[in-house]
Amino acid sequence: MNFQVTGLGLDKMKLDSPQSFLDQEEVEEAEDGQLLEPEAWRTYVERRNALQEFLTSDLSPHLLKRHHARMELLKKCSYYIEILPKHLALGDQNPLVLPTTMFQLIDPWKFQRMKKVGAAQTKIQLLLLGDLLEQLDHGRSELDALLESPDPRPFLAGWGLVEQRLADLSAVMDSFLAMMVPGRLHVKHRLVSDIGATKIPHIRLMLSTKMPVMFDRKESVAHQDWVSLRWFVTIQQAVPEQFELRYKLLDPRTQQECMQCGIIPVAACAFDIRNLLPNRAYKFTVKRAESYTLVYEPWRDSLTLHTRPGPPEGLAPSRLGKLGLSLTTPSER
Repeated sequence: MNFQVTGLGLDKMKLDSPQSFLDQEEVEEAEDGQLLEPEAWRTYVERRNALQEFLTSDLSPHLLKRHHARMELLKKCSYYIEILPKHLALGDQNPLVLPTTMFQLIDPWKFQRMKKVGAAQTKIQLLLLGDLLEQLDHGRSELDALLESPDPRPFLAGWGLVEQRLADLSAVMDSFLAMMVPGRLHVKHRLVSDIGATKIPHIRLMLSTKMPVMFDRKESVAHQDWVSLRWFVTIQQAVPEQFELRYKLLDPRTQQECMQCGIIPVAACAFDIRNLLPNRAYKFTVKRAESYTLVYEPWRDSLTLHTRPGPPEGLAPSRLGKLGLSLTTPSER
């Protein structure tokens, strides 16, 4: 992954007003004329239309809003290392070594170190993406203000700097789009230790992204002494995934109530938790089960549900929630 980003220095151009683009001498020279000549007016209209076209297509509010949404999604994703064979060793006619086989050849200590490098690289990438998006927002505000200026003469006088600004913002957008997808993880040292004459294919490490696991807030409901939980992943993996579901009672009042919590491994996207207390609030969190290749997981979804009140005291004590460790069952729905 290449973090050398074009256009990162654009924020050094501080603009106090729309005319900050303009050379002061050119502005004063333009102001000497009382009215624009017809040819100058046509040039002004053409350039103004070009700027409007850029702001409505390449840097439109809708496009920036969509990029902000994608950025928020990336902040919630999980990031993993993928090990891929680069090519076979010279003269080796065997099939490609599968990633699962290569894990057996990789030095575990070196791989753990690479996971830390991958986490740092991912954090840097997210920070750079945020910086680039901020530059795009700021650049659009600057150009909007320039477009709204009522005097056409400064606009014409400083058009050269406006063109440069448009080129800079286009470069920032290109860098932003290129960095949206995680890429190669840079390896400074060999991960496979020397093991005699065995031929080991060169490998490359890639950072991959998995979409966040999120509760279905419409389908997840609380009953009197149990809850039915549903969650989903925007892009389903080809291989079924394992999840980790956690729950706990909020504001326990006794030592026994402190036991109303648990961690449950689930191999589906639905689960029912039973034997909860009526009329109480519970917090639930869900995430993927731990993986050997996970390098960075900055976010996990959480949901708070309130169980329904029980029947009036003395009417149906057998239906009240029991204290102690909760019994849990996979959902049949």
